[in-house]
Amino acid sequence: MASTALLELRGVSKRFGAVQALTSIDFETHKGEVVALVGDNGAGKSTLIKIIAGILPIDEGKILWEGREVSLNGPQAAAALGIATVYQDLALCDNLDVVGNLFLGREKAPGPGWLDEIGMEREAAELLRRLAVSIPSARIQVASLSGGQRQSIAVARSMMGSPRTVLLDEPTAALGVAQTRQVLDLIRRLREQGLGVVVISHNLRDVFSVADRIVVLRLGKRVATFQVAQAREVDVVAAITGLSTEGGAGIPEARA
Repeated sequence: MASTALLELRGVSKRFGAVQALTSIDFETHKGEVVALVGDNGAGKSTLIKIIAGILPIDEGKILWEGREVSLNGPQAAAALGIATVYQDLALCDNLDVVGNLFLGREKAPGPGWLDEIGMEREAAELLRRLAVSIPSARIQVASLSGGQRQSIAVARSMMGSPRTVLLDEPTAALGVAQTRQVLDLIRRLREQGLGVVVISHNLRDVFSVADRIVVLRLGKRVATFQVAQAREVDVVAAITGLSTEGGAGIPEARA
């Protein structure tokens, strides 16, 4: 593992009125690594991801990108660094084809009043080929795609800006077995291409299938870290629920 993280949060805290959502959180991603962020409802996962995505400001702490302190004061700032986020609702337009969704908001327009449809289709096809996304055609309407294919298109769209870290919020939620396998394979390909990938998931079977490391949040604190190769699911569950992890492969966090 490289010594310098792509993205690093140090002592990050966030409060909403009387509610302390995050307390002194440390978190990091590295190149070519899949990190799973797990925890029960209310653990602080969504707040942490919104901070990384530039949606929420931090109250305390530091955010570093490749060892340099940065300010994520908006989604554009996060995207400019190379951070892309795919939310659970995907935000795809069913009435557009795959090319239209991939280039939505970044259409190629060589001149006023017309689009470079051929160029966009060629670029879309190359991206889908590189990610090994299997669909009938780049011109098929998104509404006709399966859940797994739609998730894959959402991930592909996040790659349009050549990000270096991708955040995936519940990427396999409500998918069947075959569709889940398709999405997990895509996550592995992102890792193989050297990206740092953060997966937020309640499905520990999927987490153990694809992640290299598991970070557990509970009540707004980072409470344990597991290397998947040495971890047991029962120990991760114990960390999530607050039960004893003695004898497990997790590393309890020393922070209060």
